Amino acid sequence: MLLCASLVMLMTPGLAFFYGGLVERKNVLSIMMQSFVSLAWTTVLWFAFGYSMCFGPTWHGVIGNPAYYAFLRGVNLHTMYTGNNAGLPLFVHIAYQMMFAIITPALITGAFANRVTFKAYFLFLTGWLIFVYFPFVHMVWNPNGILAKWGVLDFAGGIVVHNTAGFAALASVLYVGRRQEMTHKPHNVPSIALGTGLLWFGWYGFNAGSELRIDAVTASAFLNTDVAASFAAVSWLLMEWLDVGCPKFLGLLTGSVAGLATITPAAGYVSLRMAAIIGIVAAVVCYGAVALKNKLELDDALDVWGVHGVGGLTGTILLGAFASKAWNPAGADGLLLGGSAFFVKECIAVIASGAWAFIFTGAMLWLIDHVTPVKVDALAERHGLDAELHGEQAYL
Repeated sequence: MLLCASLVMLMTPGLAFFYGGLVERKNVLSIMMQSFVSLAWTTVLWFAFGYSMCFGPTWHGVIGNPAYYAFLRGVNLHTMYTGNNAGLPLFVHIAYQMMFAIITPALITGAFANRVTFKAYFLFLTGWLIFVYFPFVHMVWNPNGILAKWGVLDFAGGIVVHNTAGFAALASVLYVGRRQEMTHKPHNVPSIALGTGLLWFGWYGFNAGSELRIDAVTASAFLNTDVAASFAAVSWLLMEWLDVGCPKFLGLLTGSVAGLATITPAAGYVSLRMAAIIGIVAAVVCYGAVALKNKLELDDALDVWGVHGVGGLTGTILLGAFASKAWNPAGADGLLLGGSAFFVKECIAVIASGAWAFIFTGAMLWLIDHVTPVKVDALAERHGLDAELHGEQAYL
């Protein structure tokens, strides 16, 4: 589990390289810093009260008592996690779940790349964790959470991570507005490839580790992750090849991430064949979402909504359809096996989580704008955020 936690931690630097390669040279450090700041500041919040809000004693199944584990009070070498693995030291569970909390808000930053002030982002990071991420972790992954008790499943974060981050990204795009200079040309494709490789590698800890033990489900979640990512990558490559007339490396990389995001909620609950289908569907739906975004001229700079938001939404719905107790007795049977009630619950949960993330994010950005400007001024955007906000340059 500590190894899996390390793999998930590596995803945040991987995301920084992925996003850093996609933006212009003058904004590389700014976008990368937003990921690394989450790595540090989220840890502080997690230590202070975040873990307690997620996994402490419940308040009506919605949020945990922030004081119960505040500053990890009462946690010692002999404290054990009491969830679905009684043999896991609580320290290990704290560390593993912390890595999820770190990367989730960092995903959002790709949507408003190149145009948000650092002060506003810091406030956004804090508020979003407290009012969106921590409550949904509690509701879905705490055994006493209201959605968990209702029967909602989310193996590794389709609802909790990708859906909430993706629809928060969409709200951010609508509130912050477009860049002055719209560019879709990445400045460093090898950096994107490096970031994708680190994300894909770390995703094995993300998905397989979510079983919290070593058994057959752990292995199937691991393989399902690779199968879905691979089928999605090839499907995206072929669709874009037919669409634009040549095979694009960036399309192959983007397709793999779409497959990874989409399989996440279902990784430990579906068969290998269904994982392949999920990968193909992920490519088709996410490719369509990105095309729709472009048609509507929404400035989601790095396609966070189209890949992560739509991927998380699609994966959760497909979980409701394809889940099988034959592949995980602790799971459920989906719509194809007669589990219509389970399918409806998954749909309601993913729609409700996306709606809350969207509404709260827009409202929070409006409030932050009354404290400090959210969007950088025209001069800073033109000169680049690296020099204007941080006084640094990625390349000399």
